[in-house]
Amino acid sequence: MFNAVIDAPFGKVGIRTGGEAVREIVYLPESTASLQPDCALAARAAQQIERYFESASAGFDLPLAALGTPFQRRVWQGICDIETGDVLTYGELARRIGSESARAVGQACGSNRFPIVIPCHRVVSASGIGGFAHHGGDGFFRDVKRWLLAHEGVPIR
Repeated sequence: MFNAVIDAPFGKVGIRTGGEAVREIVYLPESTASLQPDCALAARAAQQIERYFESASAGFDLPLAALGTPFQRRVWQGICDIETGDVLTYGELARRIGSESARAVGQACGSNRFPIVIPCHRVVSASGIGGFAHHGGDGFFRDVKRWLLAHEGVPIR
């Protein structure tokens, strides 16, 4: 159950809240029914995500649920430090956060429950765009990643 489902240029975005925090943001296909925000926090999240769709430089100021392992949180903080319009490879991000494993960084990226707000689309494979949200290969999720990167002015490899 979502607290809001909003239109996105690539389909829909579902927002889940709980208590005083956003608990999850999910990319959904166009066929998903829209849902008006049912609480103030869902409305605030929807407004900020819509502002990002209008301008890639828009920032976020949302309370996020304290989820993930300490390693995942370190990866997610490293992702947040990547500027709009820039990308790092999984290996570059691993080195930046003091890890030796690009694969572990990729797994942490895929486990990010707050995409767009924690912009994991800015982390790519050394050989191309890479996977997205634990989905490899072409399809909906990689198309979302391509749209987000193009929206931020990143040339798609």
